[in-house]
Amino acid sequence: MNYHDYYAKAERPVETCVVGTGGFGQSFLAQAQRVPLMNARIAVDLTAESAAAGLKAAGIDPRKIQICDSARDAKAAWESGYFIATSDLAIVSDLPFDVVVEATGRPMAAAHHALIAVEAEKHLALVTKELDSVVGPGLKALAAERGRIVTTVDGDQPSLLIGLATWAEVMGFHIIAAGKSSEYDFVYDPSSRRLVSNERSAENVDLEAHWALGERDVSEIVAARDQVIAGFPQRAVPDLCELMVVANATGLQPDRFDLHAPLARINEVPTIFSQRHDGGIFSGDRRLDVFHCLRKPDEISFAGGVFVVIRCDDAKSWDMLAQKGHIVSRTGATAMVFLPRHLLGLEAATSILDAAIHQTSGYGSDYRPHYDLVAVATEDLPAGTVLAMGGHHHTISGVTAEFRPAGPLTTNAPAPFYLTADCHLTAPVLKGQEIRVSHLELKDSSALVKLRREQDARFFGNAS
Repeated sequence: MNYHDYYAKAERPVETCVVGTGGFGQSFLAQAQRVPLMNARIAVDLTAESAAAGLKAAGIDPRKIQICDSARDAKAAWESGYFIATSDLAIVSDLPFDVVVEATGRPMAAAHHALIAVEAEKHLALVTKELDSVVGPGLKALAAERGRIVTTVDGDQPSLLIGLATWAEVMGFHIIAAGKSSEYDFVYDPSSRRLVSNERSAENVDLEAHWALGERDVSEIVAARDQVIAGFPQRAVPDLCELMVVANATGLQPDRFDLHAPLARINEVPTIFSQRHDGGIFSGDRRLDVFHCLRKPDEISFAGGVFVVIRCDDAKSWDMLAQKGHIVSRTGATAMVFLPRHLLGLEAATSILDAAIHQTSGYGSDYRPHYDLVAVATEDLPAGTVLAMGGHHHTISGVTAEFRPAGPLTTNAPAPFYLTADCHLTAPVLKGQEIRVSHLELKDSSALVKLRREQDARFFGNAS
């Protein structure tokens, strides 16, 4: 595809408003200054000052930034050509921009912003997957009723994986597995026997005995590696959250509700992520999972990229492709096609341009709740516990996440993970138990609960 021609129908640059100037928002603001077909003149953050700091960090001349505390100020600043920094999306919602880029990562705040965007009849680029995992399909349908697009965003793995998986299906490939590598590699130095991952390290690690897959049984070597890295985190809520979004957009499904998440070298992926009759770990096809990339310090990273494992129906062609360096399983039954990158806000512009220019969403036309990401206690939680969400990965202490078949918020239903964020427990929950809706002090007046109730009614009738 020639992208210049693809976007040639644009009559003017697409105007955007970025909400949340953290890592993703910051990278988007910076790259937006270089995209000919897009402008990013409005930044919203917890404070107007932090929004202004985000614009400055993106290279904007501070003399061209106006802090605005009212809609009147914002309108005047816009008409005078200033960049606008504010603490409230409502202050700027009437300005003539096209797309809200919601990148706060906070589900309650993101729900509020999403409702403002829909009511103001703006398109919505939903970077905040925490909100997406709770109400994404309903939010997309709600916006569509007003002729507006809600889209996932290139630069994050859900959008990239939806694109890769649907490309594979359009090409006629039979998908065995699809997924991503985890955000942090496991880097092993054989000379020092030191293993490092996300600033954690372990000394005198015996991975040499489990380095090469060779002809060993896959389940046996995966279990042996799991034992070696038992002291490291092996399930990350963001990974499950991102793959749940993909499941709802594509109909792909997890092989197990908490994922296998094996430690694997890049060339082993199509062997490990194949069906059991081909020597892999899956009970069926069209499975979603994540792997932890195992490599040496001088080896290439998968960089949190995405992949599909496809069946090698044409053995002769895949033998030729293997000779050209493509990664084929040791049996020759499956192969991996992959994108070893995700560039955050640096590549988000394609999704924003698609929404505004072509009126298309990265989710596709059939985005519906096949699965929920639910909260499961990893320790005994007494009544009154505040399920505070925090940290870079927006986790909740004492709680993990697992897939479950989607359903409405009935009293006894397992609660969506990010619906529990910052809620009080009204009853104790034992280790290993699901946190249920009845365990939570929910405020039906909140934008997040309101959107979820509307989604439930849309897809499940009045069951909730």
